[in-house]
Amino acid sequence: MNARAVMVLGTTSGAGKSWLATALCRWYARQGLRVAPFKAQNMSNNARVVPGLDGHLGEIGSAQYFQALAARVRPDVRMNPVLLKPEQDTASQVIVMGQVHDELRCVPWRERSNHVWPHARQALDELMATHDVVVIEGAGSPAEINLHASDYVNMRTALHAQAQCLLVTDIDRGGAFAHLYGTHQLLPAHERALIKGFVLNRFRGDASLLAPGPEQLQALTGVPTLAVLPMWRGHGLPEEDGVFDDRATGPSSPSNGADRVLRIAVLAYPRISNLDEFQPLRAAPGVRLVWARHPRDLDGADWVILPGSKHTTADLAWLRAQGLDCAVIDHAQRGGAVLGICGGLQMLGRTLSDPEGVEGQAGAVIEGLGLLNLHTRFDAHKLLRETHAVFTDLALNPDDNAADPWRALAGVRVQGYEIHHGRTYATNAHTLLTPDAKPTDTTHPILLDADGQPLGWRQGRVLGLYLHGLFEDDAAMRALFGAQAPSLNRVMDGLADYIDQHFAPGALAELIQAP
Repeated sequence: MNARAVMVLGTTSGAGKSWLATALCRWYARQGLRVAPFKAQNMSNNARVVPGLDGHLGEIGSAQYFQALAARVRPDVRMNPVLLKPEQDTASQVIVMGQVHDELRCVPWRERSNHVWPHARQALDELMATHDVVVIEGAGSPAEINLHASDYVNMRTALHAQAQCLLVTDIDRGGAFAHLYGTHQLLPAHERALIKGFVLNRFRGDASLLAPGPEQLQALTGVPTLAVLPMWRGHGLPEEDGVFDDRATGPSSPSNGADRVLRIAVLAYPRISNLDEFQPLRAAPGVRLVWARHPRDLDGADWVILPGSKHTTADLAWLRAQGLDCAVIDHAQRGGAVLGICGGLQMLGRTLSDPEGVEGQAGAVIEGLGLLNLHTRFDAHKLLRETHAVFTDLALNPDDNAADPWRALAGVRVQGYEIHHGRTYATNAHTLLTPDAKPTDTTHPILLDADGQPLGWRQGRVLGLYLHGLFEDDAAMRALFGAQAPSLNRVMDGLADYIDQHFAPGALAELIQAP
């Protein structure tokens, strides 16, 4: 293994591992080094389509996708060889090297490591043989003593790569020094020896008030505190797990000469997936983004977005239990804009059928929200695609473009990705646009792939798409908002600048020096 490995461990989930690993990828890449990210196992319903083995496409967690972009390399399945996508509180889909392995779903947690660690180890070895630096992200905490014997994601990976480890903690939660000391002390001595520095993340206040804490901690452990990272909410990188920061973002009233604020409500159902694609909306000009869990959260919304779902029928049942189904239908009937993406598109249709029991009972037929004349059938085969598509020119009223929220997308070419089991079909007579068709009372294809096949449909102001990544596409953002959010490249450079400013001088370079 030629590469040097730098690993980011955390005292808890949500401590800032993904954020810091992404920043490290860009920092080392800017030193002219060949850099690759790696996480042996991720648990997330935020996934991306990337090149896999033998020419097939596969899935990895979104965090490693963004880390690869930060490293300026093309993402591939080796960077996240095992991905768990939760479907229920006690069950997850198991993806190994980008492909679903249903036979591992029922393997007990502790026994599963023996099956998947060889794949992870080989992927890590290949990356280390072809790069100068591999930035590794751990999972949860390395000191879960009940799981330590079967945990291959943290210290087993660190030992195999002989990684120089940083241990990061969220000081905003309180108890940071205890978290760092306790995590360090619960590790066996040979594993503790790999921890080269502590990082205090999300600090608010005067850093001088931390003294003499870091000095005392170093006296107890022999490990220095290499960085105190101030709280930075607007760094622009999507959160990895769930709606972690679900505060409303954006202005509540017009400013900077804007005519008005566009209020967008994203439904935050329990099994929401690929929510990271909405990060650009947080920085879009004149947009206020809110996450909706109750009907009252839709009050005053201009757009309502139904995002992707790892379990469409379960999340549709949740919508009905919350009364959000009626709230969405009422919003559409009052002329509000509705956008459904992937699972959200499927919910907007009239019916969903599951002949093979992909999401539950085989043969089940479920009623959708009925806002689009579509039927979805779940297929056992999951479709993965990197997609290029174009919007057709279908206006509600050519003389009143201001009233049509989707008119600006006409003719726009976009690229994104697809991950879905569903196959969706129009159920009305007008499956193609005809001169006498009325866009307000019939469902029409509006987004076509390179082969001319529909990936999106609209009826009135209701739009449903299978394409993920609409708001990450510069052309779509310019069409919809007149200006684009900061590019991902600018975001990555900002992360690298930030850690360069706040880490001890020379510390990052020292981590990759030969022993």
